[in-house]
Amino acid sequence: MDKKGIVTAFLLAAGLLGTPNVQAQRTYEEMEQLTVNEQVTTVITASEPVRFVDISTDKVVGDQPIDNIVRLKPKEGGHEDGEVLAIVTIVTERYRTQYALLYTTRVREAVTDKEIQLQERNAYHNPAVSMSTVEMTRFARRIWNSPAKIRNVATKAHRMTMRLNNIYTVGEYFFIDFSIENRTNIRFDIDEIRVKLADKKLTKATNAQVIELVPELVLETGKTFRHGYRNVVVVRKMTFPNDKVLTIEMTEKQISGRAISLNIDYEDVLSADSFSTALLEEE
Repeated sequence: MDKKGIVTAFLLAAGLLGTPNVQAQRTYEEMEQLTVNEQVTTVITASEPVRFVDISTDKVVGDQPIDNIVRLKPKEGGHEDGEVLAIVTIVTERYRTQYALLYTTRVREAVTDKEIQLQERNAYHNPAVSMSTVEMTRFARRIWNSPAKIRNVATKAHRMTMRLNNIYTVGEYFFIDFSIENRTNIRFDIDEIRVKLADKKLTKATNAQVIELVPELVLETGKTFRHGYRNVVVVRKMTFPNDKVLTIEMTEKQISGRAISLNIDYEDVLSADSFSTALLEEE
């Protein structure tokens, strides 16, 4: 299957190509139109992470430098004013948007910065996304601000204590709330936070014994703390045998850097509370 066929198959599977309903069809003249020029980078900003971008021709190049930003630019000049160079389709977690890219020879008329407006968004149910990043962040922030309910799961190392505060379930996700108390005067510069599934009795560090889990969200992005630290990580729901533990590990940047990890037994995961959306209304 060629590139065009692959894109078409994706759009059909995702429900992005309309059914044979005349009212549901649109031409480029009915779309929002953006004027572009080869000397100008057009930056499109979405309100949430972009999951898919399609540029219909090779006359325009683009990339996605960060989650919610798309950059576009014509490959070359020599086009006529008003010529349609491409249609760009942008799909986020909850909506899709299309723009017709029209060439202009006048650099000052080229769009440099475009924010996707509410009226330009077509609602879209992405089957791969059961909870948007915006919703996930709201839940995590509310949990971050809530009192600690768990008192008996903790680890001590390097005059630091790492504690489990709460575990909540929301939909298909576990929200794990933890904190660290640093009783030294040495600042902790975070290198990385890792989530793993490991054997309780680890004799040798092998790939078979440790499974790396990629968090869906890490709420706080700060990279340093002196005395106190708190964060919420979100992982997809899972089941694991009693001989394994869910581990959150934090390491320090320095060469002689410290590391501390928190082991969470399956029994603690099973006792996770359901987090009601009604609690969000308290904000």
